[in-house]
Amino acid sequence: MKSRRFISDIGEFGLIDRIAKEIKVDASVIKGIGDDAAVIKFTNDRYLLFTTDMLIEDVHFTLREATAFQIGWKALGVVISDIAAMGGLPKYATVSLGLPKGLSIKFIDQFYKGMRELSAKFKINIVGGDTNRSKKIIVDVALLGEVEKRCLVLRSGAKVGDIIFVSGTLGGSLKEKHLTFLPRLEEARYLVENYKLNSMIDLSDGLSSDLNQIAKASDVGAIIYEELIPISKQAHSLEAALNDGEDFELLFSLSLNGARRLSSSWKMKVPLVQIGEIVKKNLGLRVITKAGRERRLVPKGFRHF
Repeated sequence: MKSRRFISDIGEFGLIDRIAKEIKVDASVIKGIGDDAAVIKFTNDRYLLFTTDMLIEDVHFTLREATAFQIGWKALGVVISDIAAMGGLPKYATVSLGLPKGLSIKFIDQFYKGMRELSAKFKINIVGGDTNRSKKIIVDVALLGEVEKRCLVLRSGAKVGDIIFVSGTLGGSLKEKHLTFLPRLEEARYLVENYKLNSMIDLSDGLSSDLNQIAKASDVGAIIYEELIPISKQAHSLEAALNDGEDFELLFSLSLNGARRLSSSWKMKVPLVQIGEIVKKNLGLRVITKAGRERRLVPKGFRHF
């Protein structure tokens, strides 16, 4: 008798892969499931970008730690970060809410205040949504954006010899950053307008996990150097910087020549750090320790299942 299988047996990414195999799209879809946003045909020189993300009480935030303002800010911020990782500009959002019927009106007002402040900063129109009753707070934001064809960056373009960069610092985000981060949209737009990036992803699940996503999509391996990883003041260890997740920084790769030019010309406030290089697939994911030893980098970022 065949035993029953559960979602926990295949994990979050196994579930996504399983769904993706069954979904069929037409020729208008340039990129569907498997990147930070879907890419859809639009005009001769632009694509539409379409993404969605869900926040659930006691999974992505708790009411003990987060204010209503911060929840609204984060709910919009995570999808802006997705659009940034594709090289695009966010335009229109819908906001769907599951709400306990005993939740105060003041909470909702503050929630939308946080969302309005972030949407105003990035010139995003909130154009609709839905509301339903639920036992806990659920927020689902869908965001439509656009990107010039020349500026589009996918996870799947990393090339052997590319230099790997990360923005900002990593780890310890659950101590507050995940509720107050500013999406790296301005930085991403500067990068795609001035450099030829080969791959990019936003760091939502953790460096180890998201670097693995680039490697898997691009059919390559990667080596990173322990001493180069920018560990935040809130992170208690290198492992936290590798695996905590919810940093919402940019992880990207570009050619050696491009990396040299970028390193000598970058003047924005948010730092960029070279942390490694893209290598052949058979080398897998590796970390070079401060002592010069090599160890396997195991993807351990956040998993829902």
